[in-house]
Amino acid sequence: MGVPVRWLLNQSDLGLRLRGGESGLSAEITFAVTTELANPGRWLSGGELVLATGIGLPSDVSGRRGYVRELAECGVAAIGFGLGLSHDAIPPELIEEADRHGMPLFEVPLPTPFVAIVKTVMSRLAEQQYESVFRASRAQPRMTRAAVGGGVASTIRELSSACGGPVLLCDQAGRVIDRSPSSSGDEISSAVVELIAERLPDVPDSSVISSPSGVVVVQSIRVGSRTHGYLAVVFPGEPRLVDQVLIGHANSLLALDFEKPLRLHADQNRVNTGALQILLSGGTDLSRAREMVSGAADDHGWIRVLTVLGSDAGSLVDVIDGQLSAAGRPGFLLSEPDGTSTLAVLRGTDDLDFVRHIVDALPIRSRRVLRIGLSAPHDLADLEAAVEQSRMTASSAEHRGTPTEASGLVGRTLLASPESRRVLNEIAGIMVDPLTVHDEANNTELLPSLRAYLEANGQWESAAAALGVHRHTLRSRITRAEEVLGCDLDSARVRAELLLAILARG
Repeated sequence: MGVPVRWLLNQSDLGLRLRGGESGLSAEITFAVTTELANPGRWLSGGELVLATGIGLPSDVSGRRGYVRELAECGVAAIGFGLGLSHDAIPPELIEEADRHGMPLFEVPLPTPFVAIVKTVMSRLAEQQYESVFRASRAQPRMTRAAVGGGVASTIRELSSACGGPVLLCDQAGRVIDRSPSSSGDEISSAVVELIAERLPDVPDSSVISSPSGVVVVQSIRVGSRTHGYLAVVFPGEPRLVDQVLIGHANSLLALDFEKPLRLHADQNRVNTGALQILLSGGTDLSRAREMVSGAADDHGWIRVLTVLGSDAGSLVDVIDGQLSAAGRPGFLLSEPDGTSTLAVLRGTDDLDFVRHIVDALPIRSRRVLRIGLSAPHDLADLEAAVEQSRMTASSAEHRGTPTEASGLVGRTLLASPESRRVLNEIAGIMVDPLTVHDEANNTELLPSLRAYLEANGQWESAAAALGVHRHTLRSRITRAEEVLGCDLDSARVRAELLLAILARG
């Protein structure tokens, strides 16, 4: 915001006359100052109108040229030279230097006091500030009405009209999803997208960026830690304070508009979770709850259950829900109160690839300590069985966040069940511990030899190769193991129980 030099010269009551630097008449004055210093540049910040009578001008031509050059380099908007005190006319070298730098230089006649010029400039600046506030007070209600009646498109249209420049709305990835006016060129859109992309994912809440298209103000549309997108406004010059106020108001309206469906989604999720809890509670009348949860099933009424186990599994609900929502799925999720388990109901047609896509969105740090299991397809009426199967599968999965399907549990089911493992540990106390004691006392390797033999299904060559010993050595060890345990390894049932007991001990 400033007073154009041209406007000041047109105030006929001041009697000002331009003598040099005509090319800079569009410069804007932001402050007026009187000084007779020979080198005032160090105390100036740019945009000033410098008023002087020439008393402190250097006595030599070169020094006077340097005076104008210094003011031009400081960004001074114009020089007003008062006549009738130390000079009856502006020295020609000042005029020449003003033309060279495009620095407006005008005469101030003796009857015109400097204070009158200062007062005129400051009064006009005050008027502009009032006009800006008034314009903002008119624009903000229009913007609010537009948001209520027309949503996002109407909001950015009003913002464009109020700021006088193109407005672009970008999504979280920095892609343009709406603009006003719609005729704003692709060149501007490309420039804005490129500017945002350079700063992703750490775009600040608000930034002002100079570009070939003009000055771009970019604001993140953010609520808490959730970023909905970015609002960009292009200005031909520096934006005014009121423009920043209007952009901030539009940003708030857009954030509210983006948050509305999220609030509805959260409310729906709470209802879905309640229905899921009722269905798993085993009550008498579950028809209404089953009808709601059926929204998660495929066209044949089949569902799968995904279980995530881990110390912070409960904190991942929002991430999993976001992935389901992005895939157009309702969120039926349930977490244990202690946050160590989360389950989600999926379609019966969802496979491991779908689950991997969900898991890939989880934080890497959390993923490393998670165990994830996916049940086989079940009819919705068998939801409890699907939940139990999913939990058992997750219990048997590796602690690396790799999804495991129930069909992949073949050979591990008994070991996954706490009850089965307890029984097998009791058997191990009878059938495995004696071998452990014998090996420790005699420095033998009966237990690892027996395990290799059993896992090779009694194939001597394979088992001996796995151990790196001769088959006759292995035969001798197995015979000794039979003697220690007092069992007959020709029995398939004995071999099966022994292998399970050894695996249970790990």
